[in-house]
Amino acid sequence: MTQNPFYNAILAAGYIVLVVFIMQGLQVFGTVPDNILMPMVALSLFVLSAAVMGYLFFYQPAMLYLEGHQREGVNLFLRTVGLFAMITAAFIATLFAVSFS
Repeated sequence: MTQNPFYNAILAAGYIVLVVFIMQGLQVFGTVPDNILMPMVALSLFVLSAAVMGYLFFYQPAMLYLEGHQREGVNLFLRTVGLFAMITAAFIATLFAVSFS
């Protein structure tokens, strides 16, 4: 993974957008099954997402921290989370702008 917090945050947001587009596509085409597989898929997707986000947000900062670069590791983690918070705020602002227009 990169030590650029902007790339890490953008990759995380891109992963979320990809998952949402896939889920929306399944709904649009009416292929969402209403059986026991749906909860299994939902839980598996949740676990996969936690692993991907853990990698994007935590792996590189943890490696820096363990290699003796504590300040850089903590700084990278906080900058990545901060940038992702701004992306999330932009998603929320867009939602409100579209909903109330």
